[in-house]
Amino acid sequence: WTAALKIAEVLDDADYRLRALWGLYVDCITSGRYPAALAAAERFCTFAAKTTDPADGAIGDRLVGTALLALGDLEGARRHVERMLGRYVARRSHIIRFQFDQRLLAHSFHSLILWLQGFADQAMHSVESQVVDARASGHPRSVSTALLQSACPVALLVGDLSLAERYIKEVMDHSARHAAEIWNLVGRCFAGVLLVKRGDIGAGLELLRSALARKPQSVFAILHTPFLAEMADALGRDGKAAEGLSIIDEALARSERDEERWCVAELLRIKGELILRESAPQAATAAEEHFLQSLDWARRQGSLSWELRTSTSLARLQHDHGRI
Repeated sequence: WTAALKIAEVLDDADYRLRALWGLYVDCITSGRYPAALAAAERFCTFAAKTTDPADGAIGDRLVGTALLALGDLEGARRHVERMLGRYVARRSHIIRFQFDQRLLAHSFHSLILWLQGFADQAMHSVESQVVDARASGHPRSVSTALLQSACPVALLVGDLSLAERYIKEVMDHSARHAAEIWNLVGRCFAGVLLVKRGDIGAGLELLRSALARKPQSVFAILHTPFLAEMADALGRDGKAAEGLSIIDEALARSERDEERWCVAELLRIKGELILRESAPQAATAAEEHFLQSLDWARRQGSLSWELRTSTSLARLQHDHGRI
């Protein structure tokens, strides 16, 4: 991609300059280099502003918005994604240039942002409409993205397990139809999470662990840390808090290394819960410290959904210790 960009610069080829910058952005975003991804996206926007196609600038907004989401700037992410959705006019040629239906991809991340900010009903409405649009597009990659990047995670986050089950089944059918093992592995991760949430912790853990071990971290990279968090939480519920703590520390280290901040509040909350389950000396004090750190992150990011979860954990802890 770097070589392609150099050639495009020499030729002053606007189209291939943007294609090369898009490639560099994808390389950064899938390898967890989110600040570098943001820099590539902003550079894309700079050159897109000089082209005659207004869609180029809109696509640049989506790239910036996705990077900001990963970095934990929810308000900035939502602003860029909504600006893209407000001015983007889709064309089939954009799928050739940038692999996906750009509007569907923007809606996928928009749904997640809405949930994080506390708009669960709006997030689910967005998910349901984009899945319908994805099916109608007839473009397999865009269908898989709508299901895996948005429909499955948001349905699980909202707690609509029946809807999540339907979306996961559709993922499995879709991956079988197109012989796409990668989509199948991510779908199996979600299936494991669903089993855990329904109380079948042993089977869910086994499925999640085996699928996550085979899924390359660069595939749907923004989902990898939450999958680690779900596995750590499930281990705690299965009486294996020490192993869960090891995995949640791995997720927190990954978050720190990559500056992946969008779910750090939830990672800290889960670590607090695992500390309580391990019942070590001063566990309540250590857990409360993690809950307070989680609340601080959630409030600074404007993530009402993470804040609600952590507030509930903190209130339960205080209640159990007589601090009514």
